[in-house]
Amino acid sequence: MSIEFEAREIGLWRGDRRLCHDLSFNLGPGAILQLAGPNGAGKTSLIRTLAGIGRLDEGEVIWKGEDARRSGAYLSELIYIGHHNGLKAHLTPRENYAFYQSTAHQPSEVSADDALGRCGIASLKDRPVALLSMGQKRRAALARLFAARARLWLLDEPLASLDADGVELVTGLLEDHVAGGGMAILITHQPIAVPGIAMRRLELGEAA
Repeated sequence: MSIEFEAREIGLWRGDRRLCHDLSFNLGPGAILQLAGPNGAGKTSLIRTLAGIGRLDEGEVIWKGEDARRSGAYLSELIYIGHHNGLKAHLTPRENYAFYQSTAHQPSEVSADDALGRCGIASLKDRPVALLSMGQKRRAALARLFAARARLWLLDEPLASLDADGVELVTGLLEDHVAGGGMAILITHQPIAVPGIAMRRLELGEAA
């Protein structure tokens, strides 16, 4: 397996508390890594740092041999969906999707109707997000995965607020993504298995 993504000796601090130290891992095409650990162990801080949002205190993030945090190519090839859905409440799911697609580094050709249909909310595409249930909002957020061509998915609690059908949806999205050579790093407290993939698990330290 060729290595495309590397985290080398990562260290993160929040105030005077060390979240992680000397943390290293890598991914190649078709790989999924699950970040695990108790609340407060630094999982969200780590994935936000990998997405270029959080502060990197120690170590390096490498994308195809280059410093990822200084690489426009890296930012153009990742999608980050955080624990919060990142939707504009006054817009509809279709309008949210169109906005995200228009600002993506590498927009896809997948229409909003197709993406929302695949996420099971086609009938809600023109309803303001503020009127949707939590599970419906999560599906609208996950539809963003269709809006851009990205090799690396960074997903913080993608199963949050989803029912059994929603969990199956996420599993299918991941299965299709890695089958095409994509990679994913995810945080989830719920069990998830992707057919044909031996998902790696990285356990972060105990909460302070």
